[in-house]
Amino acid sequence: MANSVEIENDKYKLLGFERNKKLAIIMVMTTGKVIKVKLNELVGSEIVDNLNKVEIKDIYRKFYSGGSAVTAYEVSDRHERSWMAYVVLNLMLFGLYIFTNVAAAKLVHIELFDIVVTPGLFLYPLTFLIVDLLNEFYGLRLARKAILLAFVSNAFILALLSFTNWLPGLTGWKLDAHYGEVVTHVSAALIASSVSFLFSEYVNSYLLSKIKRLTNSRFLFLRVFVSTFFAVILDSFIFCFIAFYGKMGNAELLSIIYVQIAIKICFALFNILPAYGARSLFKRYITNVQPA
Repeated sequence: MANSVEIENDKYKLLGFERNKKLAIIMVMTTGKVIKVKLNELVGSEIVDNLNKVEIKDIYRKFYSGGSAVTAYEVSDRHERSWMAYVVLNLMLFGLYIFTNVAAAKLVHIELFDIVVTPGLFLYPLTFLIVDLLNEFYGLRLARKAILLAFVSNAFILALLSFTNWLPGLTGWKLDAHYGEVVTHVSAALIASSVSFLFSEYVNSYLLSKIKRLTNSRFLFLRVFVSTFFAVILDSFIFCFIAFYGKMGNAELLSIIYVQIAIKICFALFNILPAYGARSLFKRYITNVQPA
């Protein structure tokens, strides 16, 4: 049995136990599939060799107590720090996504390169980093649930904005017309970005999971960059074609796409160091710390 503190959940993750059934609930990290394994079959299996020391300790406590011992991995009381981290990452994904869409109403001219971009373009690549971290720590299934939640939440906000735009405004209120213009612009950006976000993030999470399995969880920099590289290309093409097709010439449209891809790929390179730092912090303060 492996007992090194450096073990990370590259293949399996303990989710919890079922009371009085002597069953452990295990997630397969590469696919997100959840399986139930009897404790007597789990002990000594290859699954245990791919768990961290806290999970292994609680499995043996549960096994030798005949299932009566209460651990931090009871289904009714799961690892609080781990799931709070999952919630925080979900909120960050949602917040960044909303910001980039609202900030689409502001155009910034960078004189040095003579290009026009939106402020969100510089922060949007962070959404790929967050999805990478979700995939790394919680597996493909939960990463995709976070993507879907962000997508549904933004669709809900789009519906609310559209509704407020139809409400009768105050006569003479000078901001009413400007509000309508901003809401219309943001709503159009939300539609385009929602479609591009859903497809690109699904591709990102799939490639990350696939590369992780092929490399046996080595070369984090490789899977973070490669998955983000293809995802930003897909995202830029889908977003720009939905948002701008027919409103400008093809040459001008392709120019905008290429600028977006170039900027996002540059930021994808900077995502590598934060990915290593986040993984180190996760292992130190969440994975290998016994919750109270």
